[in-house]
Amino acid sequence: MDIEILASGSKGNCYKVKTSDTTLLIECGISFKEIQKKLKFKMHEIDACLITHSHKDHSKAVKDMLKSGIDCYMSYGTTEELEVLNHHRVINFKRKNYLSFQPITKQEYRSVQIGSNMILPFGSVHDTKEPVNYFILDNISDETLLFITDTAYVKYRFDRIDYLMIECNYVKKTLDDNVRNGILDINLRNRIVQNHMSLETVIGFLKANDLSKLKKIYVMHLSEHNSDEELIKTEIQKITGKSVVIC
Repeated sequence: MDIEILASGSKGNCYKVKTSDTTLLIECGISFKEIQKKLKFKMHEIDACLITHSHKDHSKAVKDMLKSGIDCYMSYGTTEELEVLNHHRVINFKRKNYLSFQPITKQEYRSVQIGSNMILPFGSVHDTKEPVNYFILDNISDETLLFITDTAYVKYRFDRIDYLMIECNYVKKTLDDNVRNGILDINLRNRIVQNHMSLETVIGFLKANDLSKLKKIYVMHLSEHNSDEELIKTEIQKITGKSVVIC
């Protein structure tokens, strides 16, 4: 898999993932013009866009993406909040009412096929309607990508991960120091804790999952004021022994 970071953080998120026969965007949280520029105006190469939830830093360009003829995949709740109901280019994930194998212990949604890729959405913990994250399996290369952003924690364990893209929004000590020093409002602090992953939560997730096949970790969505880039990279490398890219 070839992963390219187009934008990451509270000002906008957009990631390009090229697999054996397919090129996907995950998120479109910057302007359509910015996406065009970053892709050198080769929008025809994009087969689909996956959106995790309705917040603008993840979905800003969705209506322009649809107008340009790109299929956008998302939950029904996200479709409602983005007001793109009934658009013929919107594909909603269908819920399952039973549990099954797949790479997660419990599965809420049916997987969809895009080219050689099985896309499996799974629920996240965030203050929007029906947010999801993604597990992607390229059936040709047999490589997997786990994409996790904007969630307080991850409810599931995964059998195998080749590439991990994971949010590490804040460091708990840095966040609490900012509250004590009057830099951060306590209400905003509580909202961050209830909706985003800390370094401590990321470390817990890494310890709970099988990382034996992991090739690379991309750390996304760092807070400008509440994170510590050097500490985050050092601690994740210490736990995993893998290559870590701070997005």
